[in-house]
Amino acid sequence: MEERRTVPAELPDQPVRRRFPGLPNQIKYARRFVERQLAGSPVLTNATLLTSELSTNAVTHSASGSTGGKFEVSVYLATGWARVEVRDLGSPEQPRAQHRDPYDTSEHGRGLDLVEAMATKWGTEPRSDGLGRLVWFELLWDAESSLSD
Repeated sequence: MEERRTVPAELPDQPVRRRFPGLPNQIKYARRFVERQLAGSPVLTNATLLTSELSTNAVTHSASGSTGGKFEVSVYLATGWARVEVRDLGSPEQPRAQHRDPYDTSEHGRGLDLVEAMATKWGTEPRSDGLGRLVWFELLWDAESSLSD
């Protein structure tokens, strides 16, 4: 069995980054930021949806949503691969998928289930500066149908 490659051979040196105030009305700007970076990509819709989920979690479930809080979105892009990271100011709880029943009609608690289902890979880790956490996802696509289509 051949193992599927999940990281491109040539990683970009630097991501494109942007900070946002930790306010609910900033989530649409985070989506637009990612949309501009992945313009023309076949995973654009998935990337913007998942960015919306992670940004919403940052504002709703971390100190980023407190007065004066902020969150940062970073986009790494290579041929056939993208990684989006959302850095927030942390909370006592570790982000995790809820694995809700598909017939559960509650309005909340499905964001990371979507990320888990749609991303090639995702995860969470403490920020290297110790000020919160980093939640990320990666998406792969056939390079033949990539950014120029």
